[in-house]
Amino acid sequence: MKTWIRLPIVAALITCASYASHAPSAQQRPAATPETVGISSERLGRLHQGMQVFVDLHEAGGIVTLIARDGKVVDVHASGFQDVDSRTPMKTDTIFRIASMSKPITSVAVMMLYEEGKLLLTDPVSRFIPAFKTSTVMGADGTTTPARRAITIRDLLSHRSGITYGFLNNGPVGNAYRKEGIADGLTVMPTNLAEAIDKLAAAPLVSQPGAAWNYSLSTDVLGRVVEVVSGKTFDVFLRERVFTPLGMTDTSFEVPDARASRFATVYSPDGAGAIRPMKDPESFGNTVMSPSASYKPGKKYFSGGAGLTSTASDYAKFCQMLLDGGSAGSTRLLSPKTVELMTANHTADLGAVGGLLGAGTAFGLGFQVTTDVGATQTMGSNGMYGWSGIYGTVFWVDPKEKLVAIMMVQRYPGSPVAAAFRPLVYQALVK
Repeated sequence: MKTWIRLPIVAALITCASYASHAPSAQQRPAATPETVGISSERLGRLHQGMQVFVDLHEAGGIVTLIARDGKVVDVHASGFQDVDSRTPMKTDTIFRIASMSKPITSVAVMMLYEEGKLLLTDPVSRFIPAFKTSTVMGADGTTTPARRAITIRDLLSHRSGITYGFLNNGPVGNAYRKEGIADGLTVMPTNLAEAIDKLAAAPLVSQPGAAWNYSLSTDVLGRVVEVVSGKTFDVFLRERVFTPLGMTDTSFEVPDARASRFATVYSPDGAGAIRPMKDPESFGNTVMSPSASYKPGKKYFSGGAGLTSTASDYAKFCQMLLDGGSAGSTRLLSPKTVELMTANHTADLGAVGGLLGAGTAFGLGFQVTTDVGATQTMGSNGMYGWSGIYGTVFWVDPKEKLVAIMMVQRYPGSPVAAAFRPLVYQALVK
């Protein structure tokens, strides 16, 4: 999700003098030196120092950044603390809640089934989840009308389904979600995916299918579609078909006790200019977040839109697969043409969407896509794609520069780190 940034801090970070690079921690060593892929080690020092500034200003507890270019990880760096109170240092193998960065992974799973001929983008979701056969649209006055057409798989992938998030909607539809106990995938859920999605299907839509872009629980619905089509629970499908083939050994919906010591603490502003650990659970406006209990083993609801945990290194493997046209070495998850389709503009007919997407960007099938880098008012390239998570994490893939960039932090609401991360990465590219 989009993040805000204090402009004076950005200016200070970008214009600071060059700092010496910090050695990466032992958990992950770069595969190559930055200079071999046209990145300046000296300028990477600015990135490292910039992340440290957020720690020193108590804007974040700790941060991990990873940069890969030309298929080589050239910088992985940990700043600050995994847990501030215990002074546990942040490490490059720390596990983070990636929240909405789960959405691209879920979208890849759906497109793998698409390639196998098991579904079409034009298929109505009701083919797989019959509860969606009678969708209605609720107006601002609370009255409902039948949906003019069925929600399709493409609608779900591109967030044009008419489904929303309760925490983003203060109107009648959001109220209906809250009344029926439809959560955002960020807290403990007593039901499984099948039961929860059937309940969501009975709720009204906020717009006609295909008519508008509404960031939403659509990706959670896609997780249920994967279950129906594959005959496997969503967590098992991802583990067998995505995580194991890519070697993503630390990516999961759960954090078992054996890995709990590597699980980062989530922070929130304390109201006095610093941060404090988030409570569990804790309410923020219309959403309830459970940063610990909802990741314990034994969960029933596997949120394709918000439920995964991962490390910078693991997520880099996923990103590199996309950059390499759907393959990782001898392992191929997708065709290059499928990746091309996923990263195309699927909201062009809606005009400037704005809102969470921001100027100069559109949405593909699971990703935000940059269409006019000038309009974004930050560095990058047309055609780059990525997304972020509600706890502050962000990633992007830049095909033009053959670049993967990942930033992991745990702070909600209003993490300022992501907006500063992008120019600090691009200023280090010298070729």
